[in-house]
Amino acid sequence: MSKSPLARIAGTGLFTPAQSISNEELVEAYNAWVDKWNAEHPADDPKQHSSAEFIEKASGIKARFVLDKDGILDTDRMRPSLPQRSNDELSIMAEMGVTAAREAMKAADLQPADIDAVICAASNMQRAYPAMAVEIQNALGIDGYGFDMNVACASAAFGIQNAVGLIATGARRVLMVNPEICSAHLNFRDRDAHFIFGDVATAVIVERAEGTPGPDSWDIIDTRLKTVFSNNIRNNFGFLNHTSDELDISAPDTDKLFRQEGRKVFKDVVPMVAELISGHLADNEIDPATLKRMWLHQANLSMNQFIARKVLGRDASEEEAPVVLDTYANTSSAGSMIAFHRHRDGFFAGEIGVISGFGAGYSAGSVIVRRAA
Repeated sequence: MSKSPLARIAGTGLFTPAQSISNEELVEAYNAWVDKWNAEHPADDPKQHSSAEFIEKASGIKARFVLDKDGILDTDRMRPSLPQRSNDELSIMAEMGVTAAREAMKAADLQPADIDAVICAASNMQRAYPAMAVEIQNALGIDGYGFDMNVACASAAFGIQNAVGLIATGARRVLMVNPEICSAHLNFRDRDAHFIFGDVATAVIVERAEGTPGPDSWDIIDTRLKTVFSNNIRNNFGFLNHTSDELDISAPDTDKLFRQEGRKVFKDVVPMVAELISGHLADNEIDPATLKRMWLHQANLSMNQFIARKVLGRDASEEEAPVVLDTYANTSSAGSMIAFHRHRDGFFAGEIGVISGFGAGYSAGSVIVRRAA
């Protein structure tokens, strides 16, 4: 395939929290809360216990990294304890993003002066403003501009597309960061969702496709995005909740935290993403049989297996569709980038792969990349 690249990925970075919660630990805390709730609400329908086996069968998840383990496992709290920092301190999300960004800059052998813009693309922002991207830009000493964007779990794919657009309008290099504190918007009292998310941050540097590529450069051949409105994945927590008299995020059935209709999501999203990737490959005259790897959003193992099967026409091997959700869980926008960061070895120049994120919205993105010569 000789198509000229739109831009290149010059380097990636990853921040992983020090603490991890196994399924067994999470279930022990959840079941203790269930027993307490049922004892205090005997007139209600009793809530059901969970199990580590149920979680792994439903999702493929075995553990997740989190910023605060104790607060999540505390049956009186069941949410992370993340004390607010003063306005003079680096915010938590920015700190995560900066750590991942510095690793990406080191991998690409770049300094702050080499970067012109910063995009913070994530499913939730720590605050409305100032933009997280501008704080990250300031902490790294980058002269230029930054902005935030949110397209839920597809944010990284959309962020890469935006970075390519900025390159086309004159930027030399764009830093795209995906800090995700998913444990902060997860309802740990919801049996069907309490196991889904983990915390992490990833970073990607996109640069002009000119000159000699670096030792680990990837040509961005093409990008494609799609959104379709759906209420099947939703989080209603936002600044307007302050105006309501009904806010109670401690309730077990709150709609102010993450909620989803899992079966409906599976049924809707699998064909949508498979068709997006397949059509994207066809329009670029790429035979799926020549596709070496698919770095898919890490939400659900069965979902990824079905998508890969529809694209390839057969079951994909673990090398062809690498999995990181068993240890990281769903990390929203960062999932596909963790997979790419950790599982891109073994490529020869010219070989093709696809990075794809998908989630609430519904939103989906496909980024075709080629190992640079």
